[in-house]
Amino acid sequence: MQLGYGIRREEPQRIAARARELEAAGIDVFWVAELYGMDGVSMMGFLAAVTERARIGSSILPFYSRTPALLAMSAAGVDQLSGGRAILGIGSSGPQVIEGFHGVPFDAPVGRTGEIIDICRQVWRRDEVVHDGRYYQVPLPADRGTGLGKALKMIDHPVRDRIPIFVAALGPRNVELVAREAEGWIPIFFWPERAEAVWGEHLAAGRARRDGSLGPLDVAVSVSVGIGDGLEGLREEARPQLAFYLGGMGARDRNFYNDLAVRYGFATEAREVQDRFLAGDRDGAARAVPAALVEGISAIGPAGYVRERLAAYQEAGVTILNVRPVGPEPMRTIETLRGWLD
Repeated sequence: MQLGYGIRREEPQRIAARARELEAAGIDVFWVAELYGMDGVSMMGFLAAVTERARIGSSILPFYSRTPALLAMSAAGVDQLSGGRAILGIGSSGPQVIEGFHGVPFDAPVGRTGEIIDICRQVWRRDEVVHDGRYYQVPLPADRGTGLGKALKMIDHPVRDRIPIFVAALGPRNVELVAREAEGWIPIFFWPERAEAVWGEHLAAGRARRDGSLGPLDVAVSVSVGIGDGLEGLREEARPQLAFYLGGMGARDRNFYNDLAVRYGFATEAREVQDRFLAGDRDGAARAVPAALVEGISAIGPAGYVRERLAAYQEAGVTILNVRPVGPEPMRTIETLRGWLD
């Protein structure tokens, strides 16, 4: 199991110093988030310049705000700058961001994902890009534009003709597609002991139709880790974020994260969190987050307990553990995990 880390935005010199320190401590993959602030690709290029070994992934680039060809071009650019270390992580984001910030309709995330994967791989192979799908038509048909579009292939020669594509997915159909078509899967709020009940059937269905050339499916999950006695109280720090996602990341009847909590077995609690959050009671929403959920998606406690949690993640098929260190010595936490995994 490899170690990942979500790099934070701060003053450039501090980003560079932190990235080098984390790489030396054993981080294998740096992840760059993109929400509705700064873009992710520029940060990925910056990391390519200041690191040497770790892979650099987007977690995630929302695909509604980019054409498939632009996603492929951006990944190829980071791959060239980093010497073949890029991961293209994509996802749909949600309708509030896509329609509210980008002004683009949020439609058919599963269908679009499959077509994007196909187009990206054509670009990287330097094929003439031709795709006649339901959601993307490349070149654009004559009756939808000037009629001057023609099939083109990428001018530059990518470092690799197959850059790994990871997809953030929660819903059954999307998870099945990812297991069938992508190199990696990025779930959120992954609870290893309950993951099989929620996603196992859909992962198995996708893997049954998976092309052998893709290799095994990578699974990259994020977890807060704190190693030591008396740190259990630090789990509480996760409550505001969980309340925000379960309560506010989406409309009342369309919140993917709230749906996940329901599938984990917390229907009543998920509704209370959402009700309180939408009513403006953020503190009450955080208190309503189930303690079992907070503990299930973290690894905070004595060394023996944390090692048991690592084993549970490995048993659940996790291949990249994205670490959020908590406690007084975050770098030592990463070094300790590295030592346990080597």
